[in-house]
Amino acid sequence: MIKYFAKLGLNSKVIETTHVGDNNAPTEKAGIEYLHKHTNYPFWVQTFKDRSQRKHYASKGYTYDEDRDAFLPPQPYPSWTLNEDTCSWEPPVANPLKTHTPLFDSGAYYIWNEGTGSWELNS
Repeated sequence: MIKYFAKLGLNSKVIETTHVGDNNAPTEKAGIEYLHKHTNYPFWVQTFKDRSQRKHYASKGYTYDEDRDAFLPPQPYPSWTLNEDTCSWEPPVANPLKTHTPLFDSGAYYIWNEGTGSWELNS
């Protein structure tokens, strides 16, 4: 089995992710010690592709929030707020595709306009 780890930089930003075989990482602590020894870099946190722990699989640019014990994706817009249950960013107005009939195969989609604080149809 393979375990995945996020390398953390300044302000707990994810720099990269890597994997370690289960024989070298039977526990998170052992995996961190293995990576520290082999990379000479001390700041690692285990991440889970199935999102069973820490809310999201870590990706470059995400932040590890120690208080929430979760990886947070980058905030897409200043007006969006963090959902404390999912640790995902949510717009102040729901995306119309989530509340209305999908646009089927038209290729159209909605994009967020931070200036107007609304969704705009991009067709």
